[in-house]
Amino acid sequence: MLGCWLAVAGSALAADKSAVRQAAIRATPQGYVLDADIDIALNPTLEDALSKGINLYFLAELELTRPRGWWWLDEDIAEPVRKLRIYYHLLLRRYVVETGYTTRTAETLDEALAILGRVRDWQVLERGALKTGRRYDARLRLRLDTAQLPKPLSIGGVTGDNWELATYWLKWSFDAPAVPAATSPAASLPALP
Repeated sequence: MLGCWLAVAGSALAADKSAVRQAAIRATPQGYVLDADIDIALNPTLEDALSKGINLYFLAELELTRPRGWWWLDEDIAEPVRKLRIYYHLLLRRYVVETGYTTRTAETLDEALAILGRVRDWQVLERGALKTGRRYDARLRLRLDTAQLPKPLSIGGVTGDNWELATYWLKWSFDAPAVPAATSPAASLPALP
């Protein structure tokens, strides 16, 4: 009974330690990108599964809306989702982290989780999707994608709180920044004499 309570408490503690620390949307010539820092703490069940070679998939979920006032519902702008993956490569004895189109390796689990939680230059909106100077609301969270677990673990009978990990939503508001002018490749070349 005590062991069961400790397992549940450990799961809750890991969930409480995982949090989106900060996030910001900035403008680039191609559109709008998200930068965020997320602290990720795995519970002992997830750490054990990872050390045995089970892939853990995470979803970074962003929701962007434009407030319209108390008399009307907020306008949904976008809900981009980024898939992330971490696994332990048994032959290399290194953790592998895939974020978007980037794959990196780490020697320790702490290093790997730091890489996983560092979101940089995630293209979330195309150029012109936001109106410069207008107020927008955003919220971001990271959660374990339990649907990607191996089938014996994802059918529900074996899963439980030990197989859950989700941060609380970080909510913030921002004024849409102006998108910088796109530079042509020819403009960046030095002039010929």
